[in-house]
Formats: sequence, C-alpha cells, structure tokens
Amino acid sequence: MGDRVVLAFSGGLDTSYCVLDLVQRGYEVHTVFVDTGGVGDEERAYIAARAESLGSARHHEINVAQEIWDDFVVPLVWSHARMLGEYPLLCSDRYLIVRHCLRLCDELETRIFAHGCTGMGNDQMRFDQTVRSLGDYDIIAPIRELQSRVSQVRDHELQVMADAGIEVSASSSRYSINENLLGVTISGSEIDQLEAPAADAWSLTAARADWPGEALELRIGFEQGVAVSIDGKKKSGPEILALLNERLGAYGVGRHIYTGDVTIGLKGRIAFECPGIDGLLAAHQALEDAVNTRFQTQFRAGIASRWAELVYAGFFYEPHKHDLEAYLESSQRYVSGSVTLASEGGVVLATAVESPYRLHDPGAVYAQSCDWTPEEAVGFIKLMGQSTTLASKVRGGGE
Repeated sequence: MGDRVVLAFSGGLDTSYCVLDLVQRGYEVHTVFVDTGGVGDEERAYIAARAESLGSARHHEINVAQEIWDDFVVPLVWSHARMLGEYPLLCSDRYLIVRHCLRLCDELETRIFAHGCTGMGNDQMRFDQTVRSLGDYDIIAPIRELQSRVSQVRDHELQVMADAGIEVSASSSRYSINENLLGVTISGSEIDQLEAPAADAWSLTAARADWPGEALELRIGFEQGVAVSIDGKKKSGPEILALLNERLGAYGVGRHIYTGDVTIGLKGRIAFECPGIDGLLAAHQALEDAVNTRFQTQFRAGIASRWAELVYAGFFYEPHKHDLEAYLESSQRYVSGSVTLASEGGVVLATAVESPYRLHDPGAVYAQSCDWTPEEAVGFIKLMGQSTTLASKVRGGGE
C-alpha cells in the first residue's frame, strides 16, 4: 500500500466511489464515519460493512453529537440564524467532521485528507476552508476531480459501482441525502428541477394522513438560553433535539423547500426537514422576546444574518464568528424559564412563556391598561415624531 489517506465517509454513493478511486490509486484508505446523530445502530453497522467491502484498510467511527449541540446548535438558537431567513444551516456538521478527520490524520501520521464533495456546491467550501483554517494538509477530492473528465458524474459513479459489483440503494441513485442530529437535507432528481418532492423523499416528517388525532403539547426549559429539559425532565442537548425531531416530526412539523445561492455562483435547491430545530427556535424566541430589551432584540437580527453568512459559506473557524458568539452569549444571561409548544399538525406555536425575568410591568398591559396619562402619551408621540413632522413641513408634503 502507498501513502495513508483519511477519507470522510458516509456510506453514500459519492464517498463509496471515493474509496474505490483512492484504493485504485494505491492509497491505504482509512475511512471515518463521524457520527453526527440521525442514524441508528443498524445504519452504523451498514456503513462499517460498506467501507470494508469497498477496500478500506481500517474503518473508524467517532460520535460527536454533544459537540454538534455545544458548538453549533447552541449559538444557532441564540442567534435564530436562518440563511435568507429560511435555511437553518443543517449541513454544519461538516465542520466537526473535518476537525475529527484531521485529528485522525495526526494520529496516523499522514497529511492527506480526502472528501466526497463536488465542485459545484457549498460543501467543498466548508471542507476545504476548514482544512486550511485548522492546519497544513493535502486535500484530495475524487468527485471534484472526476468532473473534469466526465459530464454526467452521477451516472458515471453508478456505472463504476455496478462494474465493481457494489449495490447502490434506490434512494441513493435518486437523491443526495444528509442525515444528522439537526435534521435531513435532500437534493437531486425532481428537487433539482424545481418540481415537487416525491412523497417518499421525506423521512423525518409525517404526511398529513398520518398525523395523530390528538393535539401535541410539551414544555421546554431553558437556562441562560440553552434548552435543558422537556416537560420538567432534565435531558442532554442531543436527547432534547432527538426527542423534538421524533415528537414534532410525527405532526408534520419541519418540512421545508429552499432555493439559495451557492457561494460559487449557482442556484441550489434542497428539501429539508428539521422539526427539532424549528421547535427550539420557536420556543427560544418566545422566551427571549419576553425577557430581553427592545435594543437587544433588534440587534439580534443583524447578528443572525452575519453568523448565518459565515457558517453557510465555510467560515466556521473565522475569528469574527467567535466575536459574534461572545456577544450572543452575553445576551443570554437572563434567557431562563420555560416555554410551552403546541401543535395540531404542520406548524408549531409557542403558546405560553414563564420566566422570573419577564420585562413585565403589572400596571401596564398592552391594549388594556397603563400607568401613564393620556397627556404623557400625546407628548411622547409628538416628540418621537418631531423630525418626521418637520421634514413634512419643510419639504411641503409627506413624500
């Protein structure tokens, strides 16, 4: 065998092709499945067997569910970041995958890291930039290299797999699927063509006909902006997200379709499911809006946009991102309490908020009562609008 190479391996079509390609080149291939949640014991066993059958010299498995919660989910919820207001960055497990693969490179005394990204999407930015941010390593990307030789990459991969006698599942031949603790993303086939996803494309969220008959209600407890319990029972972050994915997904919560601008200049379209993330964001926002000041709430939108932009484009380890998170952490000092979530299907609502830090004046209730006089209200309106009023007078109209 030749030089050792560490390959980030998911067991899907692209990374399976990568093993065959790297072995053919003479590399000693170490496949790494970085378990970011979303798969069970049976799937992990399949991935390990798959790697061995393809020629992996050794298969490695690393669980990072808690790290995903600590490093990604917590600041995501603090910021309420969604790319273009829609997509909550579900592929951000890539950054932890790379980090642990590079640690294995160091252990195996190799500087060669490989991944299965294409030359068209954002994942190559996430993988390559993370490698460059964390050290000095050589990068091999067999699928990206393949694109310079063939026009129909996926068809070529399928043919190579067939010639090698390697079975490919029907879903893998139709879609590119990513599952993790955060949810599921699905692309390819009719989704790429801006057509409606097929009924069997969805896996985390139930179809309308399968929603339970009774309404769902659950209560999430927060301590300084971090979810710590469900219905009064303490749970770890990954446990909370897995439970929310299961319970809210059963009510069809969390289905989305997103068309966005890929960093290198293409339009990309995915279907995605994130019932747990949707529930956490709804609950956290309801609590934070009740305890933080108007200026804190307004400033959050700018932070969310910049944080999402950095994470989406591959800059997870950019110092500016850590600066933003320092502010976000400070803003969560009083975001403690509980929020009740409810769903009858399709959507989730934050229906009740309890916190000792609610910014609530018993003498002033919106649309009911206040502890200031009508004259004070009129004076406030006059002073608040003074600049606009003067502009109208000076310029001769309200336009």
